[in-house]
Amino acid sequence: MNMVPSIDLSRCTDCDSCLEVCPRVFRRNDQTGLIEIVDLPEYPVEDVEAAISICPAQCIEWEAA
Repeated sequence: MNMVPSIDLSRCTDCDSCLEVCPRVFRRNDQTGLIEIVDLPEYPVEDVEAAISICPAQCIEWEAA
């Protein structure tokens, strides 16, 4: 099963932690100002796990693609 990271934007505190530890996967949308997931064919598990563990709002998780 292919897993992709997701962000629950209703819980996101906009702290930029995910952007700092995993900029290949997370970015800020210039038009909306919200954090979003970069569309990649494969996600770096260790980097995403680091973002999950550092997120103060615990709003990042893996979900089935």
